[in-house]
Amino acid sequence: MENYIFNSVSELHRALGLPAPMHPLISLSDYANITADVTELSKALVLNMYKISFKFNFSGRIKYGQRHYDFDAGGMSFSSPMQVISASPEEADYSGRSLIIHADFLRNYPLAKTIKNYGFFSYAVNEALHLSEQEKEIIMGIFNSIQHELSSSIDHFSQDIIISQIEQLLNYSNRYYNRQFITRKAVHNDMLSTLDQLLSDYFDRDAGLFEGIPSVVTLAEKLHVSQRYLSDMLRSVTGMNTQQYLQAKMTEKARELLSTTSLTIGEIAYQLGFEYPQSFNKFFKKQTQVSPLDYRHSFN
Repeated sequence: MENYIFNSVSELHRALGLPAPMHPLISLSDYANITADVTELSKALVLNMYKISFKFNFSGRIKYGQRHYDFDAGGMSFSSPMQVISASPEEADYSGRSLIIHADFLRNYPLAKTIKNYGFFSYAVNEALHLSEQEKEIIMGIFNSIQHELSSSIDHFSQDIIISQIEQLLNYSNRYYNRQFITRKAVHNDMLSTLDQLLSDYFDRDAGLFEGIPSVVTLAEKLHVSQRYLSDMLRSVTGMNTQQYLQAKMTEKARELLSTTSLTIGEIAYQLGFEYPQSFNKFFKKQTQVSPLDYRHSFN
């Protein structure tokens, strides 16, 4: 499938049949004003820009991990430059607003660097932010403030003000995502149980001998979530990101094998997916502050 790549705000507006943007590097548009046929465009759209969207009136339900949830008061999605954005047919019937920000608009501002710290720009579309009615009002208020500033005459303060409004939008989004992790605790506990089962099956079938150490990429794919979302979810539930959680589970399994089997240190290393026993020794000592051999001797 061909990707439709856009490198400028003006180019995107022309393709969507929207009026020319009021600023060459940033625009806030309403989906209702799109006049072009975007059926093909929406299948594989790539923007060399940041995109923050608020959507409501979905015709169907959006998949969230392994479950579906309705958008009660709307939802937000985020994408970073050169990310592929696509919509399935059941997601296509909606209205809403979209903020497009070219990276050059952020240049010379701290946000140019700190925007990368907002993990939700790496989330998949099915990991959208679900808003309450009150949250929706706050987000829409910020959108309206940005729109007002863009509609006003540009002066020396315009960019400073809009940058601060974007930061406010991102900070509220961060807060609401954290709230979502808490309110969807049951879903995340199910995901955590599935992750634990995946790792348990991996250890039980000695998959490390053939597949190596399980990767964060593979685990996220099997759980049908993005790597960043999985990491942020685990941090909210366990206090550890995915890599730290995986290391904790591997350490737990190593302790079990060292204390309950007669396998050599090398055999345990290979069984857990390490290419060399020395790598396992280094890993285990870093996690437990004792060597595998000393840990085994503590049980004798």
